[in-house]
Amino acid sequence: MIFSRFFKKKPKSRPAPRVIPRDEHNISRANISPNALKVLYRLKSAGYQAYLVGGGVRDLLLGLEPKDFDIATDATPEEVKGVFRNCRLIGRRFRLAHVHFGREIIEVATFRSMREADADPAQTTENGMVLRDNVYGTIEEDALRRDFTVNALYYNIADFSVIDYADGLADLKAGVLRLMGDPETRYREDPVRMLRAARFAAKLGFRLAPETEEPITRLASLLDEVPPARLFEEVLKLFLSGTGVQAFEHLRHYGLFGHLFPDTEESLTHEEGGFPITLVLKGLENTDLRVQQGKPVTPAFLFAFLLWEPVRRQAEFYAQQGMESGPALHQAASEVLERQVGHVAIPKRFSVPMREIWSMQSRFAYTRGKRPQRLRSHPRFRAAYDFLLLRAESGEADPQLADWWTRYQQDGEQPAAEESTRPAKRRRPRRRRRKPAADQPPEG
Repeated sequence: MIFSRFFKKKPKSRPAPRVIPRDEHNISRANISPNALKVLYRLKSAGYQAYLVGGGVRDLLLGLEPKDFDIATDATPEEVKGVFRNCRLIGRRFRLAHVHFGREIIEVATFRSMREADADPAQTTENGMVLRDNVYGTIEEDALRRDFTVNALYYNIADFSVIDYADGLADLKAGVLRLMGDPETRYREDPVRMLRAARFAAKLGFRLAPETEEPITRLASLLDEVPPARLFEEVLKLFLSGTGVQAFEHLRHYGLFGHLFPDTEESLTHEEGGFPITLVLKGLENTDLRVQQGKPVTPAFLFAFLLWEPVRRQAEFYAQQGMESGPALHQAASEVLERQVGHVAIPKRFSVPMREIWSMQSRFAYTRGKRPQRLRSHPRFRAAYDFLLLRAESGEADPQLADWWTRYQQDGEQPAAEESTRPAKRRRPRRRRRKPAADQPPEG
């Protein structure tokens, strides 16, 4: 036994992490959420390791304002809950602790282990996607399980240093996104990482390292295996973070968009007059601007313009078959949404207002009588009006019609009849009934 132990092959040693002391980095506690600091300090006081990790550290080093502050610790979720009364445990694939401070939630994750769930075939799919991953480990293992090198940076509350386990600082300075480990294996493990690559590239303006970029187009179809509910959350992160236009361009470049919105991708290949792609881009530009200005945005409007073109085309087809415009649009919306939720889930609280926005578009054509007043009183009028403006900007709707409705709202009264964009319908002359002959009884 001694002999075998002596000649046992030693595991390959990993390079020691780089520790950047407080005076050599720009992270200040003044820029960290006070609630995140409370969690860090209380975990430390309870005898646990506590680090700010991931995007929060990355953004602070870049001089950006982090949206979220995530914490990694050696405490198990149950132990975290024992420290914080305002804590809830969530997650099935990986158990997490959420510490609530009013509307702010500080996410606390236990260090993950390098012992992959693929050791147990029941925890992975045939393509290698991890289904569950609740094996805990050390901070070193946790760092190597991170997705990108720039996210494997840890801020230590004990001495305010930054610990770099994967040369993430070098990639941060070079503006490079590099996946940890073998890219194909990591993408198969979790296909959503391909979407994260597109999102971070858009958000940070970084380029993908060649080995990180190469497999994406080949593996894009793996997204079809991801639960639609999870992809709904990822779509919101992609398009409601202020860099939606860039994210859209990255998704289409790598062939990912078609696996999220296949009907939209198919309709964009036609680009009749250029307005389908223009409508999507204009919608994303307006959404980005609202996010950057701190204005509210709703997923209903986002999905409305992303899916409008396939709905419009399908409704047009039914209208050509003789169906009335209202039922044609209703049928088209139902079919497109039914197919869409098989890829990206859309909760009913958003799909219902989407349908209302779509159905109100035809009502804007009526600018005489009391119809404008009734339409304006609709609770979804503003969203539908904004959608009309978007259609007009893209060339799909009449700009004069959009201008009429703009003036109608500004003036508080209908523009003059001669300025109306829709002429009054001409009444057809009534046909005279021919009197039956005296010897012939009337029909019926």
